[in-house]
Amino acid sequence: MILARTAHLVAELKRCCRGAIIIEFAMLLPLIALAGLGGIELANFAITNMRVNQIAVSLADNASRAKQATIGGAPRLREYDVNEAFRAAALQGEGLNLEERGRLILSSLEVNGAGGQWIHWQRCDGDVDADSSYGVQGDGISGTALLGMGPADRRVIADEDSAIMFAEVVYQYDPVFFGGVVESQQIRKFAAMYVRDDRDLTQIYNPSPTSPVNGC
Repeated sequence: MILARTAHLVAELKRCCRGAIIIEFAMLLPLIALAGLGGIELANFAITNMRVNQIAVSLADNASRAKQATIGGAPRLREYDVNEAFRAAALQGEGLNLEERGRLILSSLEVNGAGGQWIHWQRCDGDVDADSSYGVQGDGISGTALLGMGPADRRVIADEDSAIMFAEVVYQYDPVFFGGVVESQQIRKFAAMYVRDDRDLTQIYNPSPTSPVNGC
């Protein structure tokens, strides 16, 4: 009797398939989780790229508008104005921790005495050790060797008696979920804006009370 019941139970178990879907789901769960986390990672990377790009655009735009009106002369750009543009970029990048994980580079592209392109001045902010990808302060001070700033297919060139505010933002991106597998990488974005209206281009002024000079 016991053997018959055991044989009957074994036969019933062989025919039962009600738990198959649970077993299949358990086997696929790691792949589903991996795909889901990968999708979140890609979305976060894309959003961070977009935010860094927008910060570069805003930095160039704010620097191109900044000025202090003077009596009987062209408006001046001050170190205070540059620092305020950096502060605005940091506020825009709230949550990215730009001060520790980023580098803001602002350059003034102008025309030298020979008619060539010249990086008249350059200011930086942020703890990441990164240089401009397109030149440093003083490049092109004479001659015509410097062709402008930016990639060869999107190079910007300043006009006589004007200046271009060229902003670069470097951000050190760390993966959210795959830090042990995917290496940290730098996101680099740039933007350029012509200076609005007139501006005294001879220097960046620093009247009293003075503001820190964030050289590169």
